[in-house]
Amino acid sequence: QLPDQQKTSESPLSWFRGVYLPPALHSLNKTLVKGGKWKDIGSTQEKRRSFLHDFCKKYNGIKKLQTHLVHLVSRIYVEDRHKVLYCEVPKAGCSNWKRVLMVLNGLATSAHNISHDDVHYGKHLRKLDSYDLKGIYTRLDTYTKFIFVRDPMERLVSAFRDKFEHPNSYYHPVFGKAIIRKYRHNADEEALKTGSGVKFKEFIQYLLDSHRPVGMDIHWEQVTKLCFPCLINYDFIGKFETLEEDANYFLQLVGAPADLKFPKFKDRHSSDERTSAEVVRQYLKELSKKERQLTYDFYYSDYLMFNYTSP
Repeated sequence: QLPDQQKTSESPLSWFRGVYLPPALHSLNKTLVKGGKWKDIGSTQEKRRSFLHDFCKKYNGIKKLQTHLVHLVSRIYVEDRHKVLYCEVPKAGCSNWKRVLMVLNGLATSAHNISHDDVHYGKHLRKLDSYDLKGIYTRLDTYTKFIFVRDPMERLVSAFRDKFEHPNSYYHPVFGKAIIRKYRHNADEEALKTGSGVKFKEFIQYLLDSHRPVGMDIHWEQVTKLCFPCLINYDFIGKFETLEEDANYFLQLVGAPADLKFPKFKDRHSSDERTSAEVVRQYLKELSKKERQLTYDFYYSDYLMFNYTSP
């Protein structure tokens, strides 16, 4: 029984269940999956889950993390009809996933006619931190929790290209101006005024600066700090690199309508080349060897947790 003052979502719990060790893995219910073509994807999924579980057991077993429950679940979206929880990782297919959640929830008939602004600013989907503590715990215990991740360096470069290489009424004046002011010597008045034209090297200087002129942002925050994978036991771990097959397998697992398939379209800047390993290599050339190493170190836990190869 929780004390009265802990029955609202605003009231934090000092400790979150599973702090010392991740909960035991339970098997995914595969009874709704049709056809043998999903066997390999199912096998890969079990390996990812076991890998993450073993990692957390090894590296997090004796580490306490005192944090608010509400903060832990602040990035998690709820879809009550199919009983799923989705932790949003920006630049890893999150826009299309939110479109799919809206369709699953009966808020739209198709994922293809929902605009980017409607997805991100429409307030159609509830987050887990909007429920009271009982609602949060019940859903964490009984819903299928899933996350989609991406190679950390690809995700970082994708975020930079999206936010700084295209006109943006938020990232240029808020982040761009501060970055240029601090890291560009002899910056001209136009750059200081607009915040446009941030160079990748300047962006990395900001990222690695312990005294950043502006705070972190979810588009380049580590997955470990967005979704807390060693504290919240995710049932399904998808990867951007195998996005379509992972997503469509997951939709079968949770009993989605047979005609609902994960969208293939690129959400924004559709004419741009997708951020690939080769594109990332071109951006990393702008950095010194030390900067490359420090950037890798910054995302070290994400590389380890999700078994990505270091660049």
